[in-house]
Amino acid sequence: MLETPHVIVGAAIATKISNPLISLPLAFGSHFILDKIPHWNPHLNTETQKHGKITKKTTAFVALDVGLALISGLTIASSSLPSINQTLIVLFGAFFAVLPDVVEGPYFFLNYKTNFIKKWIAFQKSIQTDTTPVPGLIIQILTILAAIAWLVA
Repeated sequence: MLETPHVIVGAAIATKISNPLISLPLAFGSHFILDKIPHWNPHLNTETQKHGKITKKTTAFVALDVGLALISGLTIASSSLPSINQTLIVLFGAFFAVLPDVVEGPYFFLNYKTNFIKKWIAFQKSIQTDTTPVPGLIIQILTILAAIAWLVA
């Protein structure tokens, strides 16, 4: 799944459940649950194997997604102000929700290929449920809308 839905769901969990001992593990766990839902995202591993690197088009798409994720997480967290503690919990919830993908970043974008990261990528790939772009993106938009609806409820 793209980073934006992960961040919004993680931030929503941390907003609704203010105890970080509960919300942060739930935000982290939400990553794996969302990856089981049929979705589409660029196949960084396939591109790396095919082209030796990630294409410029995919890099631009990933940068746009990461930018939207950052803006989304910061926006949701700012709604917890003036409580600095709750704002930080929401930011950490957003971060924990994308942490499994953040671990992969050095492999794909910095050519840092350790055995741990290779095994992590294989694990992540094994739990993905992929589909084609149109339904996969629609599912992610619906995921975002559901998380936002939960936030404002």
